[in-house]
Amino acid sequence: MKISWQKLGIAAAALLLVAGVIWFVFTRGPLAPPRVELARVQQGDLQPAVFGIGTVEARLSYALGPTLAGRVKSVAVDQGDRVQAGQVVAELDPVDLDERIAGATFGVQRAGLAVSAAEAQLREAASREKLAQASAARYRDLVAKHFVSKEMAAAKESEAEVTRAGREAVAASLDAARRDVARLGAERDALLRQRANLKLVSPVDGVVVSRDAEPGNTVVAGQAVLRLVDPASLWVRMRIDQGQAGGIAAGQAARIVLRSRQDEVIPGKVARLEILGDSVSEERLVHVAFDVVPANLTLGELAEVTVALPAAKNALFVPTAAVKQLGQQRGVWRVADGKTRFQPVQSGVATLDGQTRVVSGLKAGDEVIVHSPVTLSQDLRVRR
Repeated sequence: MKISWQKLGIAAAALLLVAGVIWFVFTRGPLAPPRVELARVQQGDLQPAVFGIGTVEARLSYALGPTLAGRVKSVAVDQGDRVQAGQVVAELDPVDLDERIAGATFGVQRAGLAVSAAEAQLREAASREKLAQASAARYRDLVAKHFVSKEMAAAKESEAEVTRAGREAVAASLDAARRDVARLGAERDALLRQRANLKLVSPVDGVVVSRDAEPGNTVVAGQAVLRLVDPASLWVRMRIDQGQAGGIAAGQAARIVLRSRQDEVIPGKVARLEILGDSVSEERLVHVAFDVVPANLTLGELAEVTVALPAAKNALFVPTAAVKQLGQQRGVWRVADGKTRFQPVQSGVATLDGQTRVVSGLKAGDEVIVHSPVTLSQDLRVRR
């Protein structure tokens, strides 16, 4: 059977079409290896910085409340009021405390009179003892001269001992009376201090941030009636990733942008780094103080903080998007023989424009994967 050249051409064209479709499907189509975007490791100077979001808080805050349970008598200030150090801001009802202080005062006076009486008794007892001792001494001389009997002399000695014992007893009573004065005086002083504590006094020049009790309310010991803050101690408490916290130190300059003042950059500095970090979120707490505390700050307001870190000279760096976490290792993905390979690296500080310093694991000119349309894994076939 004779085959025409026309049919052979059609068959060849069909085969070429099928081969082209297969080639496209496996090289450029849905079955083709994913195309990844690469970037080279560069070397140069970096100006790293750390960015974080925090809230405005007060470093020095005070909760003013009673040391004993009581009923609020009056509250002299309200939320937002400024107070001076030593100003009475609230007072509790003394109930029967004034009467108890008066009773304690009378008790001290009575004890003082008892001391006076005991002192008089002591003088009397001392006089009797002196007379008895003199009489006993005279009778001893008379016994030596055989003018009186030994029995009479012994009687006088006994009288002298009795008077001495009486004097010692009165002296003990005087000491007890003096101790009663001291005890009652201490109890009265305690009541006076308790009475003074019923007046809640501001410890600093500050601002009232909350009024937690009203006149007539009953409060327990330690319960806050008013809360104050020192406005000069306001700062921003922010959280930053522990991986970026290594270069932060107290005293570094910072830029603060409050949520209510987006167009204003407020200068500040790192005031404190908390030792205790958050192991769950892997964050560290940093407090940033204002160089000059702005007026009319709101506690709890969100703030964006940028902390400038020391410049890194002649450093290797890659796009931050290329740095990944695989298990417990931090590194980058590379391409070798058309397949992915995970390269562990030691990364350093990052810049706000998306560059991360590479301390070890790469060299200048190496290529790393910056973007992939699929999740990368070891030995995954990819194309450039």
